[in-house]
Amino acid sequence: MQTPYYLIDKSRLLPNMEKIAHLRETSGAKALLALKCFATWSVFDMMSEYMDGTTSSSLFEVKLGREKFPGETHAYSVAWAPEEIDEVLASSDKVIFNTAQQLRRFEEVSRGHTRGLRVNPGVSTSGFDLADPARPFSRLGEHSPETIEPVAELISGFMFHNNCENASFKRFDEMLGQIEARFGRLIRRMDWISLGGGIHFTGEGYPLDRLAERLKRFAGENEVQVYLEPGEAAITNSTTLEVTVLDTLFNGKNLAIVDSSIEAHMLDLLIYRESAKMNESGAQEWMICGKSCLAGDIFGEFRFPNALKPGDRLSIEDAAGYTMVKKNWFNGVQMPAIAIRELDGTERLVRAFTYDDFAAALS
Repeated sequence: MQTPYYLIDKSRLLPNMEKIAHLRETSGAKALLALKCFATWSVFDMMSEYMDGTTSSSLFEVKLGREKFPGETHAYSVAWAPEEIDEVLASSDKVIFNTAQQLRRFEEVSRGHTRGLRVNPGVSTSGFDLADPARPFSRLGEHSPETIEPVAELISGFMFHNNCENASFKRFDEMLGQIEARFGRLIRRMDWISLGGGIHFTGEGYPLDRLAERLKRFAGENEVQVYLEPGEAAITNSTTLEVTVLDTLFNGKNLAIVDSSIEAHMLDLLIYRESAKMNESGAQEWMICGKSCLAGDIFGEFRFPNALKPGDRLSIEDAAGYTMVKKNWFNGVQMPAIAIRELDGTERLVRAFTYDDFAAALS
């Protein structure tokens, strides 16, 4: 298969799905796939066997969830526009408003629909200001119980989303306790509570049963249905970005240029100044570089058993989350195709991109 392409391996996706299924069974919580992280619908048939539906951040994600993923469809957006709200309601089971003002603005048109409100507890696990929902002056949700109280009778649930790559159950437990202490009186008036995503419960060594017990206790004490919205947790380690070395050079370090681009194909690594992941071995140290004109288009530095040369194939690991949903046409670099490795080991191409797609994205 011609590189570059994302390769989704169902045998590596399956362990995440099984952990989600175990958590659902032991905690009573429901799990919705966060489409903002991963929306490659060619594997939704498999994922929907282990999850309850999808949650979204826009009208288009709402529609994709409704059309492609069986189960519940939750519709959230930082701000709904008047011209899209009717379609949002027609394509969703629940609509979640970001502010009390948006709730009031669309109260009449959404009457009869299951409605919720995003609540910002003011605490989070993000170590990066760009992704911190609790950052100063955050626009993400209502912060004050006093602001929420007057509209509480208009809704039946809350959405809290304050975890971010949180691999610590202790920290999750602490923050949930803070949420209960500050908003408990309002929570007990609701029918359902979404605790959002960002909980890395499919990671190696995570105390899944302790999380299940805590969620079950939270649901029981507050008499609510709990929802989780896993994104990364659902697809971590399931996918590689397959690339080919095009050229090599030496400029104080060994450099290898591949037929992909961090800016165009793994944008979050650039935004958060992180290195890509590769399986490393050997003493040869090489910097893997993208082919765009951006000077900092660098995947990272890795070790190999032998010197790299044009034509060598490389696999960049953990390439599912926030990649295919953010890929772009910067520099007109060839957009990676999307392929799936089935459980029996066979591989199939499900989407390829051409010049016509590039031209159609412009005007």
